[in-house]
Amino acid sequence: MREILWKPSEKFARHSHMYEFMKWVNSEYQQNFENYHQLWEWSVTEIEDFWKAVWDYFDVHYKGNYDRILSDLQMPGQSWFQGTHLNYAAHIFKNSNDAEPAIIYKCENNKTRSLSWEEMEYRVARLQQYLIDQGVSKGDYVVGYLANTPHASIAFLATVGLGAIWSCCSPDFGVDSVVARFEQLKPKVLLAIDGYVYNEKVFDKRAEVRKIRQKISSIRSLVWARNINLAETCESGECFWEQALDSDNTKITLESLPFDHPLWVLYSSGTTGQPKAIVHSHGGNLLEHLKYHGLHNNTKKGERFFWYTTTGWMMWNYLHASWLMGATVVLY
Repeated sequence: MREILWKPSEKFARHSHMYEFMKWVNSEYQQNFENYHQLWEWSVTEIEDFWKAVWDYFDVHYKGNYDRILSDLQMPGQSWFQGTHLNYAAHIFKNSNDAEPAIIYKCENNKTRSLSWEEMEYRVARLQQYLIDQGVSKGDYVVGYLANTPHASIAFLATVGLGAIWSCCSPDFGVDSVVARFEQLKPKVLLAIDGYVYNEKVFDKRAEVRKIRQKISSIRSLVWARNINLAETCESGECFWEQALDSDNTKITLESLPFDHPLWVLYSSGTTGQPKAIVHSHGGNLLEHLKYHGLHNNTKKGERFFWYTTTGWMMWNYLHASWLMGATVVLY
């Protein structure tokens, strides 16, 4: 028999989201589950009941009505919670508070800093106004060539709050790799860093950024996020991050969107040809992330959640999902 590396204590287990969820399901669905395996078996046999339980237990805020949880059990191509409207970012901002920071972040060339929820909301609202001024609306694409800093986090929230669709590549990607991904989307706005520091070495990305913009004709404007203060001047159709946030707008827009409205686009690795775009929806990711962070990771309000990642890996998206449970996101 293999050695068990870790097993939760009885006290730990009984204070977990999973245990509380199991008790709640027993009460609401007239079940008598005593352990995880029984709960799991129910989740994969009574699929609609399980996802309705996740929806209700985690208090999903929505508009509209639905007659069925799932249009048909024959997959793929079916619809979930058809008739409902919601927004992934709205479920993040409902956890806004003054007690804990929204973000704690650090990079090699800077001290540890934090961003309050109020400061984050301030920046998201102003960036949204800039995006609107650039003609970005529901269904448009906004992309980032950004490091794992608050610039990317704020740009993501501003984009999806408007009902536009977010996608991001890490600045260690080459020009051709980025263009192969972003060109599929026809984005209107590109946000990019001027460079970054890794292992005490400076990587200047200004030339790559301008090549990316030149090769993707749909890009109307470029916002420079001066990560290491290399960018000194802007060309036509460009501005600095601070200029993009130079607005009087103080109200965040959180559009109510159909359950299956695209949230962000990730990509296959590109090892078997061109990278394939993988689209995730507001409703689908919201439910999956509530389930995973809540039940499996046991992420709780006030905790710090860290995952060492770049913006080009899906764990960046998952890291930010910890906001849904009221955690503070830690970036490096």
